[in-house]
Amino acid sequence: MTLSENLKRIRETQNLSQRQLAKRLGVANTSYFAWEQGTSKPKQANLDKLAQVLHVTLDVLLKDQSSDLLHAFNQLTDDRKENVLVYTENQLVAQKQDNSEKVRQLFPYKVHEKLSAGTGFSYMDDGSYDTVYFDAEISYDFASWVYGDSMEPVFADGSVALIKDVSFDYDGAIYAIDWDGQTYIKKVYKEAGGLRLVSINDNYQDKFAPFDESPRIVGKIIGNFYPIDV
Repeated sequence: MTLSENLKRIRETQNLSQRQLAKRLGVANTSYFAWEQGTSKPKQANLDKLAQVLHVTLDVLLKDQSSDLLHAFNQLTDDRKENVLVYTENQLVAQKQDNSEKVRQLFPYKVHEKLSAGTGFSYMDDGSYDTVYFDAEISYDFASWVYGDSMEPVFADGSVALIKDVSFDYDGAIYAIDWDGQTYIKKVYKEAGGLRLVSINDNYQDKFAPFDESPRIVGKIIGNFYPIDV
């Protein structure tokens, strides 16, 4: 079993998503995705951090189970080796049948950093994005991670917001608003002199963006989802 396979197995036994683990490690989502996909390997400092965060030893992370299995297999008599081979073939057939029943189509989404549902973050940050997957194909113009809880329970922290590139439509719809160097997800009401930005979470006060500060409707929020781990 490779490092990437060990990472996925240990993460899933601890009920962590890829994104949650990346956040605990303090690394970019794309970096962690690549480790688990086997397209790149973490440096020693990140290996040490992985072991610490997952509460395992480096030996467990790096353990190659295939070598252990081969060593045990080579110690068997010929008859027992034959039994193992037959059993393995049967397990492969059963696994293929299980996988064929579980297959579902997943659609990729490019998700940018960052869009705020709280205090505000720089719009689209440095232009980088993560590729995540969801089991429904939704028409959208761009997507962003949601940070903060001001729009909970509808738009939860850590979910993906899907945005349509349209101008203001009607009062009370939820938009991405670019204002004062920040971008927010808010319910928007057009008033004399500016836009009122309203949170769904009652713990947050309204914000008012005066027209003379050039608030801009980035787009309308048309949906959101939590990515499916692959």
